[in-house]
Amino acid sequence: MIVTKKLANGIRMVLEPMPQVQSIAMGIWCGTGAVDENEKNAGVSHFVEHMMFKGTEKRNARQIAADIDRIGGQMNAFTGKEATCYYVKCVSDNYKKAADVLVDMVENSLFEKKEMDRERQVICEEIKMTKDSPDDLCHDTFITQIYRGNSMGNSILGTPTSLKRVTHNVMKQYVEDHYVRDNIVVSVAGKFDVDDVCDYFSQQFGTLKQSKGERVLKKKDYEPSCRVITRDIQQSHVCMGTKAISLVDDRFYGFQILNNILGGSMSSRLFQNIREQKGLAYSVYSMTGASSRDGYFEIYAGVSHDKIRAAIEGIREELEKLAAEPVTQDELDSSREQMLSGYVFSQESTSTRMVVNGKNYLLLDRVFTPEEVMEGYHGVTIDQIDEIKGLITDFSQYTAAVVSGKRCDLRSMMK
Repeated sequence: MIVTKKLANGIRMVLEPMPQVQSIAMGIWCGTGAVDENEKNAGVSHFVEHMMFKGTEKRNARQIAADIDRIGGQMNAFTGKEATCYYVKCVSDNYKKAADVLVDMVENSLFEKKEMDRERQVICEEIKMTKDSPDDLCHDTFITQIYRGNSMGNSILGTPTSLKRVTHNVMKQYVEDHYVRDNIVVSVAGKFDVDDVCDYFSQQFGTLKQSKGERVLKKKDYEPSCRVITRDIQQSHVCMGTKAISLVDDRFYGFQILNNILGGSMSSRLFQNIREQKGLAYSVYSMTGASSRDGYFEIYAGVSHDKIRAAIEGIREELEKLAAEPVTQDELDSSREQMLSGYVFSQESTSTRMVVNGKNYLLLDRVFTPEEVMEGYHGVTIDQIDEIKGLITDFSQYTAAVVSGKRCDLRSMMK
């Protein structure tokens, strides 16, 4: 059973006891990410995440790592568009020792100038690494294009230029404004006592402000667009797609099943057509991305430079077929079982349950029980799929990005 509580100090807790395991996963979630940034401080949320590991008033960077290693724990963090999470997994008996490190990082990080200068260079290398990975570059370019003019299009990493503008004072002010108690969720999954964990966290975060201002997002109407980037590479990478639905849309489960039918597995339509029948791509798939307010649908293919047009035409062919003909009951049943199995497998991981619960409670102010999720997938019908598929079958509404070793007229290919 999943328990949600708001503690007296304003911190929200989402707790899922799993008495059958011997471990515990804890995540401190903060509702801040790339959407809260602007051109001047682009990348500051991710920069803050890195700096949280670089020293507090009690621990230097080495001691932070050593204290977690000493209890056999695993610690990391990640930054997204709407949230940042610091998490640790350890043996249940050691949870307070692990939690003390996480809380210390969030409350007492120093953000020393010398460490900032060093870590800024590390992130610049991370930016270079992304640019040197053409499939990642293609995906990031697609996301930037599809959310062009909107806060969701903000870069998580930022740029070397914007990172130079993130000084000690800028970072301290950003943390003070965004790392506040009503903007934090602590998610816990594994073996633990609910009252004991709540009592521990009710005594933490006293140095943080109580609340932050309302999140203001840039919004602009969606317009399809195309962009080509040339690199010295041997394969072309194609990403295309359109705006779709948010995490709270009633069509969410049907949309997940539809995506899986089209390009989510080896038996999917795109894989069977583009790879198996036409031999155009080694890797081809579709995916969805949903946030609390928005979402997108994306198709990816890696092809030879001279096969870009053929791959786009093959993808268009599958979308037209999807629009013209109902999916079969066998396709629906198979896709449903794949989605249900994937969900069941994920539920066996304390870390996954911590992440899903924390993200949903932070962004949506609610959690979904396993029963709700299973019922959601079981309730999808062919008629519902037919109503939903219009979200992705209008090719005139597709945005496309290509990273290739040769120039191409992508705009004409998409017409």
